[in-house]
This record gives sequence, C-alpha cells and structure tokens, in this order.
Amino acid sequence: MSPTIAIVGAGPAGFYAADGLLRKAPGVTVDIIDRLPTPHGLVRAGVAPDHQGTKAVSRVFERVLDKPGVRFLGNVALGRDLALDELRTLYDAVILATGAPTDRRLGIPGEDLPGVHGSGAFVGWYNGHPDHAGHAPDLDVEAAAVIGNGNVAIDVVRVLARTPAELAASDIADDARARIAASPLRRLHMIGRRGPVEASFTNSELAELGRLEGASPRVDRADLPAGIGAVAEPERRVKEANLATLREFAGRTASPAGKVIDFRFHASPVAILGTDRVTGLRLAAGSGTVDLACGLVVTCIGYSAPPLDGVIPDAAGIYANDGGRIADNLYVVGWARRGPSGTIPTNRADSQAVVERLLATIDAGRGASGPDGLDGLLAGRGVEIVGRDGWRAIDRAETAGAPEGAPRRKLTDPRAMLAAAREAGDRAP
Repeated sequence: MSPTIAIVGAGPAGFYAADGLLRKAPGVTVDIIDRLPTPHGLVRAGVAPDHQGTKAVSRVFERVLDKPGVRFLGNVALGRDLALDELRTLYDAVILATGAPTDRRLGIPGEDLPGVHGSGAFVGWYNGHPDHAGHAPDLDVEAAAVIGNGNVAIDVVRVLARTPAELAASDIADDARARIAASPLRRLHMIGRRGPVEASFTNSELAELGRLEGASPRVDRADLPAGIGAVAEPERRVKEANLATLREFAGRTASPAGKVIDFRFHASPVAILGTDRVTGLRLAAGSGTVDLACGLVVTCIGYSAPPLDGVIPDAAGIYANDGGRIADNLYVVGWARRGPSGTIPTNRADSQAVVERLLATIDAGRGASGPDGLDGLLAGRGVEIVGRDGWRAIDRAETAGAPEGAPRRKLTDPRAMLAAAREAGDRAP
C-alpha cells in the first residue's frame, strides 16, 4: 500500500518535506495541514516585506500544491480541531513542521514594560500575521534599540529605517506602513552582546544597510579587530566580508538629516529602564555600564518551539528527536527539529534527510484511513477547511487590493480570509 503522510505546518520545511516524499515515494498521499487559512509560513510572515525576491520561493511551494496526491488543509489547528494522537492514528506517519514561533526572553529587569517587543511579534506585526496584526507598537519615539546580531535584527532595523518610497513596492501590512511613515524615529541602536566577528548576520543583509535612502550606518572603528582569527571556510569568507563592510561603514559620515543606525558591539543588556513604559536600555560595556535613551526595544535573540498538543520542547527549545524521529510514526523537520538556524534552502536538505529516514522505517500496511478518515472527522466537528482553491482565492483578493506598486495588500483577519475563500466555493481540500 502507498503511504499516507500528514505534515503539520505549511512553511518551507513542510513543503520541502512534501516535495521529498513525492520524489522518493511514488503514489504517496500527503496532506499539508496549517492552523492558518494561508500557506507558506515564514516566507509569508517572517521574510521581510521589502525582500520580495526571497519571498518568490513561494512559487516552488505552489508547484508542490499542484502535484497529484497533495492537499492543503488550512484553518485546521492541532489542539483545537483535532488531537495529535488522532492524526497519528489516521496516517502512516505525521511530520511536525511547526517552526519555532516563541520569542526567547532576555531575563532582565524591565522586560515586560510597554514598548518592549520580541521580534516574533514585531516581525509578525509588520508582515501582517493574523496573530500579531493588532500588535500596534508605539513608534512615536526618537530612538529605538534592536538587540541581536543576526539577520532578523538587521531586518527589523532596515524596515524601521526605510522611507515610505522604499516600502512602496513591499507587502508590508497597512498599519505598519502608516506607523513607520509617521514615526519621528531618528536613531536605531543595534546591540550585539559579542563582537563583529561572532555576529551571525550574512554580508548581503549587512551591506544592504549601507544602501538605504534615508539612513546611514555608523560603526566605531575601535570596535573592529584587525582580523578574524582562526575561522574555517566557508565561514571565514562571510566573516571577512562582514568585517570589510563594517570598516567601510566606519569611514562614513552620517547625514545630519537622516536616520542613524548605530552599531554597538560587546554590549550586554542588563536592564530595561522605565516606569510606565520603556525609556532606556542599560548595557554592560567594558568594566562599567552605559544607559541609552530609547522609547522602543525589539529583542532578536532567538526563538523556541512551543508545547504542541503533548509534545514538549526541551531546554534548547526544540522537540527532542533522533535524526528527525520523535516517536513511532512521529517526525519533526525545520526549526522545530534543529532550532532557528540557517536559511530557507537549509530547510530543503534538512527535510529531505528526515524524509529518507521516515521512508526507511514506515509501516504503510497497517490500514491507516488517511485523508478519508480526516475529512470525516473534521466534517463531523464542523471545521471549515480552506483548501488549495480557497487559498488561491485569498491570494487573488490580496493582489487585487494591492496599493500602487505593491504586490499585495494582505488580509490580516482570519474572518476576512475565510470570507475570501468562500468566494471560491471552497469548503474542502
């Protein structure tokens, strides 16, 4: 018998797992399940809205949806509409591709003050994720601190530093577009607890900060080492390129009329200051402390997987697994397996390796009912499924309503998404 596989999570890791299954197991049936009415995961709601080239990978995922044997079942949530144990009974195997959406905390005083935001919520807000569409951060501030030395931190800094003209061709959420345009923000502090050599951002992201129309990066040359030390390839090339870019930034003169992006290395946050809301950030630097005035703090220090219907993340924030296997007929891929690391293509290799292990051990002869059983269960519970056609109706509604020059105006309310899906008469996968 051909195996039936359920994939929970319709982001890059989930789609690459589906693609791997289709390539390696002809006749396989794959159901991709997501709690949102829309697929594509972090490509839709995590990749920065001004990086439309990166978001274009979604076309690959759409081709997967068009292949025989694949279904998309949106608006179906584990723990709300069905249990994980039920899914494991219905399918020969279940793959968790649910990512790591929970922000890690700094664990310092003042972290819960108004004006302090985790990057998951903040990025979700400006990307129009339904969970964070109402986040509405107060950007009526002159200075912000972004804590982190990775690509997410650079994304946050860059989006906040963009001019309205630069954001015109993006799919940034309407509320974010308006708030950023109206903000008096003039200084962005990018705080790194380690040095420039240890920074995890890529050079393409870093160099982009030097090409902004209305902002200038500023680096203290004294913070830059003469070399990177003993670092193996290919990391060495990236770190050398980063150091060269930072040296070029250090030689620039900031424009007095624009925003300033101020890099601070070897600075560890020890307290967020304020009473009713954030007013500053205290840093341990050298043998003392430095207080920065700021009205907004965004933490970009990593993510962890949340508890998922009985599956509990370990201390590293991932679901404990052995090469992707959690238990009999239960597997995990992507960030939920290895943590928030790598790029979108990293997920391809990760998912394919787990798929190979799954197919080597799967028992496809146990008579699992698969899609028929799931459809009956969800119908009996009155779950309104958004299938492929319904998602594409949502997509058409978003592109039809796009502002001039933008690719789409995202629907951020699940009720509006479901209404758009109904326009296609789509109540089934």
